[in-house]
Amino acid sequence: MIKVDLTKAKEIAHNIRRIDRAEKMKPLDIEATIPAIAEQAEAARQLVRDENAAIQTSINDSQDEVELKQILVDNKLV
Repeated sequence: MIKVDLTKAKEIAHNIRRIDRAEKMKPLDIEATIPAIAEQAEAARQLVRDENAAIQTSINDSQDEVELKQILVDNKLV
């Protein structure tokens, strides 16, 4: 029987989450430097931050690898 190290699995999930967040933030970071759309870009950036924080909490609170994988699937990270 193969046993999953949940701590390591969560670490991997957080890395996947961070990569996804960085990709979503990249265009918004550029838009935030354009005065005409900076306010709108910052609002979008905050949305990404809020969504990412919720995913982070879910990953931290997961009790097993099945739940952890479902979080990644539900949030389209895998």
